[in-house]
Amino acid sequence: MSAFASLVEGLAEVLEPIFQASAAAAAIVLFTALVRLLVHPLSRASARGQRARAALQPQIAALRKKHGKNPEKLQKAVLELHAKEKVSPLSGCLPSLFQLPAFFLLYHLFSNSQIGGEANSLLAHQLFAAPLGGRWADALGDGGVFGGAGLVYLALFVIVAVVATFNYRRTKRMMAASASVTPVTGGAQGEQQVPGLGAITKVMPLMSFLTLFTVAVVPLAAALYVVTSTTWSAIERAVLYRDMPGAAPAAAVLG
Repeated sequence: MSAFASLVEGLAEVLEPIFQASAAAAAIVLFTALVRLLVHPLSRASARGQRARAALQPQIAALRKKHGKNPEKLQKAVLELHAKEKVSPLSGCLPSLFQLPAFFLLYHLFSNSQIGGEANSLLAHQLFAAPLGGRWADALGDGGVFGGAGLVYLALFVIVAVVATFNYRRTKRMMAASASVTPVTGGAQGEQQVPGLGAITKVMPLMSFLTLFTVAVVPLAAALYVVTSTTWSAIERAVLYRDMPGAAPAAAVLG
């Protein structure tokens, strides 16, 4: 933890001539960008996996038609197809999983008053009027929604809401395009491509809005990481998935 604190302080010192009192906040944004650059190869691999899964849709539709009345056989057949084609249905989770350590490091770094037995000097840093170790509840108690710290959080909420709306529309568009290519057939219950994923599919477009809750409850430093990483993800996915069905109109929004 001490080494990580030194890294953040070092980045802040480099950026201080440009960002002045908000140099530590800028250092966190830069650190997030560096993490995302390191994870980018995994994101590209995930995009390739998504394209491979999309190419399997006709075969999965045939399996769904063949085993529609036997969910266990359908699930086994789909998993065997994925294994045969060397496609992992969970590959898209890897970029998020590899980012969790960085997020938790920031969370703990700005949640502790002491680091290595000494006072945590990073807690004195701010983003404009909002302490990096503070939370939205602290901002509400010190000036309210439209106080100095409250306005910083309002700006973050607006960014998250814009990105979440973009992701929601993009995901819905891609899901609709995928459904039009391989419509669900057979069975009164509308069998799913992989049994058990129906509920996840329904809530997936709404997942981005959960970031609003995260930003509201974690220290501002960790919230900056989340907002920066979420925005990066939206742009990255729009570029990497621009040739996927239903993705082109969304990608055009970002130019």
